[in-house]
Amino acid sequence: MNQQDVRIERPTAPEVEEGFWQGVKDCIPTLLGYLSIGFAAGVVEKTAGLSMMEIALISLLLYAGSAQFIVSGMLAASSSSLAIITTVLFVNLRHLLLSAALSPYFRHLSPLKNMLIGSLLTDETFGVAINETVKKRRISEKWMHGLNITAYLNWFAANMAGAFFGQWLTNPERYGLDFALPAMFIGLLALAIASRSNKLLDIIVAAAAVAIVVGVSMLASGSTAVITATVIAATIGMVIDKWK
Repeated sequence: MNQQDVRIERPTAPEVEEGFWQGVKDCIPTLLGYLSIGFAAGVVEKTAGLSMMEIALISLLLYAGSAQFIVSGMLAASSSSLAIITTVLFVNLRHLLLSAALSPYFRHLSPLKNMLIGSLLTDETFGVAINETVKKRRISEKWMHGLNITAYLNWFAANMAGAFFGQWLTNPERYGLDFALPAMFIGLLALAIASRSNKLLDIIVAAAAVAIVVGVSMLASGSTAVITATVIAATIGMVIDKWK
């Protein structure tokens, strides 16, 4: 009778599900960006003529840094309500892509629970969550709530602080506050590229996105250019990654 080698596989330890407070803790590195950008948004909103109550509502209900800057500028320019709503819609269409990227990790949840997670998803919390997917095969619902709610409350507090002090800052451009949002995204992009191994692919995708934005913005609005660049550059990156 032939003896056969028997391999005994050790059972892998179950993946520990991280809770709400771990999500709060993982959000802390992004809070400095939220505080600075939120403060700048509050100042710009105040100088655009919004009241404290209006600033509180726009930060709680709209909750979108780039859109809030745009709304403030369009209100100061006396733009129509339809133009403001349409512009905000196009600018925030990128959240469809962000939600789609994370949706496979929450398919087991009900539509209502998915809506609660998606309604507070931002570029920054998406960045933290997508980095979490690199280390883990699943994301905890409680962890995601801790991450989202922490960012949400800090954004509101920063907006209100900026609105309060904004009454003494009549010219936010003088202090570079109008560039605070682009500066934060540049910093996030640089950190994301530095933490990845395939930097050449990241640089190619970033360069393609910049070229597409510049080209499309000559023919269409800036928000359309951003959305087009996001879709095309991401597709280019995916194709290159599959072929290498």
